[in-house]
Amino acid sequence: MKLLYNARIHTQDQTKPFVSAILIAGDKVLAIGDKEELFSLAHGRTEKVDMQGRTILPGLTDAHLHLQYYSLGLQKIGCETDTKEECLRRVEERVKKAKPEEWILGHGWNQNSWFPSPTGGPTGVLREGARDEGGSWPTASDLDRVAPNNPVYLTAKSLHAGWANTSALKLANITVNTRNPKDGQIQRDESGNATGILLESAMGLMSEVIPQASLEELALAIQKAQPILWKMGLTGVHDFDRRDSFMALQYLHAQGKLKLRVNKNIPVESLDHAHELGLRTGFGDDWLWIGSVKAFMDGALGPRTAAMFQPYLNEPENLGILNIDGEELFEQARHAADVGLAMTVHAIGDRANHEVLDAFEQLRHYEKEKGLPHLRHRIEHVQIIHADDAARLAQLNVIASMQPIHATSDMLMADRYWGERAALSYAWRTQLDHGAMLAFGSDAPVESPNPFLGLHAAVTRRRADGSPSADGWYPEQKLTLAEALSAYTTGAAYAANAEHRLGRLAPGYLADLIVLEEDIFHSDPANLWKLESTGTMIGGEWLWQK
Repeated sequence: MKLLYNARIHTQDQTKPFVSAILIAGDKVLAIGDKEELFSLAHGRTEKVDMQGRTILPGLTDAHLHLQYYSLGLQKIGCETDTKEECLRRVEERVKKAKPEEWILGHGWNQNSWFPSPTGGPTGVLREGARDEGGSWPTASDLDRVAPNNPVYLTAKSLHAGWANTSALKLANITVNTRNPKDGQIQRDESGNATGILLESAMGLMSEVIPQASLEELALAIQKAQPILWKMGLTGVHDFDRRDSFMALQYLHAQGKLKLRVNKNIPVESLDHAHELGLRTGFGDDWLWIGSVKAFMDGALGPRTAAMFQPYLNEPENLGILNIDGEELFEQARHAADVGLAMTVHAIGDRANHEVLDAFEQLRHYEKEKGLPHLRHRIEHVQIIHADDAARLAQLNVIASMQPIHATSDMLMADRYWGERAALSYAWRTQLDHGAMLAFGSDAPVESPNPFLGLHAAVTRRRADGSPSADGWYPEQKLTLAEALSAYTTGAAYAANAEHRLGRLAPGYLADLIVLEEDIFHSDPANLWKLESTGTMIGGEWLWQK
């Protein structure tokens, strides 16, 4: 047993929201209360730890993360820079250490955040007098200058665009005659030659020729990423990568090395196989279990491929890319529901969210007509929604799986390309007030998986440097700290069908918790982004201690 006492414990349990001691037996919470009460319950060999007034919270969960991409990405060039020149410099440095013809991989560039150097300010904020030239796409020739003898491929921050040099394009056999794949685009110059930018499904042309990590290499990368996530305060994730990630997670689990709670989502292209096997949402154990079937409705804001009702500003012909319509999504969802699989759908643009909601409305009728379970369907991102659709997630009992850090990261792009429509973008308060369940994550490696960055964004609607103003960006969408924290705990647990074992510190729940040096509810909200866990326990075992 373990008895942690003299602590400020925020349990997220409404019956006892705040206590000073917690008793843990094995991997579960046995009791919560005060020290004297729990001393009497402790028996046998009990490790008694005076927490010296530190704060304890339930372990936090990232409800949308790409574990394979994040883990492997730790080995790639970090391309999230203020200027294109700095990104190219980093590529050049990596090339110097590489063998001839060795692949050079990187992630994180965002052409919308590149401003002229040296007048461009940090984090994409223009300094006084600077001219906004963000949004210009880079080209293969840019990379050719610094990497003439190595294939280079850099994925964009959004993961919806890729940037390749000429060597990489040749290896992928992308020529003037290569057709655009369905739901994708090869950017071309006036002569029809590929510029080096691949959008949406066209990125798959490059993925097919890049050497892939072996099962053992991927498992090791995930294993090495776990301590980084523990230090951030994460005890669980909802993973949205595909088969290779699932296999690596099973490999780690079989060896007893998986030390994160993982809700594993299935890509829609595997739906027929899952249907044939009879897989159900929730199948698995406390470490690794099946979540939902993941489908994509549209693209993203960064490359302006999110599907919109009205064009992007200054791009009168661009409505984004709608991969499928609501009817086709309903057919997929019906097929999933027949065997007990919930749906989770990527939707960023207002048109995409509308089509998903139409499909889910049909699905609710189908579930009722066939006597099927009322499953917990989700929309991933809900980045911008039409006013007429804002209440529909709550009405249909659809979970709003959102990423607060996207708001502060994307606010300049949202204003630039969506204009006044951005008032209903990243609209957590709107969804919560209508009654929708929120589950918060990061979409890492699109953003950092650090949940304290997300909590800061949700509460302040500001970046770490304080921009855009003291009030924040569209401040009417702010959440209280309690509301935001719930989205990383009880909301994430509900979305994973695990609310009876995760998200709270209560008797019978898994002993997943984090320790903070200060009480988060008495901290300056402007400093939330600076916090980190000084102790992370999962299943009653200390996995990280500072």
